[in-house]
Amino acid sequence: MKLHELRPAKGATHKTKRIGRGDGSGHGGTSTKGTKGGQSRAGYKRKMAHEGGQMPIQRRIPKRGFKNPHRIEYKVLNLGQIEQLAEKYNITEFSLENLYINGLISQTDSVKILGNGEIKNKYTFKVNAVSDKAKAAIEAAGGTVEIVK
Repeated sequence: MKLHELRPAKGATHKTKRIGRGDGSGHGGTSTKGTKGGQSRAGYKRKMAHEGGQMPIQRRIPKRGFKNPHRIEYKVLNLGQIEQLAEKYNITEFSLENLYINGLISQTDSVKILGNGEIKNKYTFKVNAVSDKAKAAIEAAGGTVEIVK
């Protein structure tokens, strides 16, 4: 076998359908689009989620509840996790910048500290929100809490 003898396997390739190149091509006339109607004309674009006259899914499914547009999504850190993170990343100040630099949050995340677990060492917190139980535990351990907006 030589390089010039290489060919694709039989049936692996197909001729492209050349549309609108005259009647001799077999795809002339209406260019395989049929006659009349929006789908046969230039500029036609199928509407997203159009189901051909059937009742669309967004109208068939019942609606329940509502989404609060003012809800704030927090990345949650419990006090039990704080001790582990402090040892692992050698952190004493838990600020948004430090957490981002260490890859624990993304740049746009808001952080809330919750009081599940124990804290033994003194840490500084500069976060978006803190629960009352967590704040009491941090201050009892000698740490400080600052709320950042």
